[in-house]
Amino acid sequence: MKYLIVGLGNIGPEYHETRHNIGFMVLDALAKASNIVFSDKRYGFVADMPLKGRRLILLKPSTFMNLSGNAVRYYMQKEQIPLENVLVIVDDIALPFGRLQLKPRGSDAGHNGLKHIAAILGTQEYSRLRFGIGSDYPRGFQVQYVLSPFEIEEQKSMPERLETAGEIIKSFCLAGIDITMNKYNKK
Repeated sequence: MKYLIVGLGNIGPEYHETRHNIGFMVLDALAKASNIVFSDKRYGFVADMPLKGRRLILLKPSTFMNLSGNAVRYYMQKEQIPLENVLVIVDDIALPFGRLQLKPRGSDAGHNGLKHIAAILGTQEYSRLRFGIGSDYPRGFQVQYVLSPFEIEEQKSMPERLETAGEIIKSFCLAGIDITMNKYNKK
């Protein structure tokens, strides 16, 4: 059984470890903990992760956030992965920093990466793991905020939050979305 795990972010050193790149950070932490490395492939950086008889294809799109749907569609088709086995990791300003929320579907909530994925796939019926980045910014400064690095206090708790995100991803693939939501969405 195959799963496509997509971490959203933007490529380039200027975006490295910014709030908008939390999807990349989650997959980087999962790959490091699993002793696997990413390869530069078509539409993104890809790593193959075995997990108890399952195959997880970790994807960090290189298409930039606003064109993420192209990479998702390509790997879904190339690897013949059904929509129910796709999980997208995304930053969410509506959630306090570090809060993790798994959802089986939902709106794009103004997130351009999710908006493009929905437009390309023709549906919003795909699972997503929302990673709260908080919303401590003055009105009109959302773009600057999401493209800024995390605060020192946030960085201190980041390893534990990234580890928990990895546990959620594994549980999604092994136990399914309902059991995983019941276990982790309350934390």
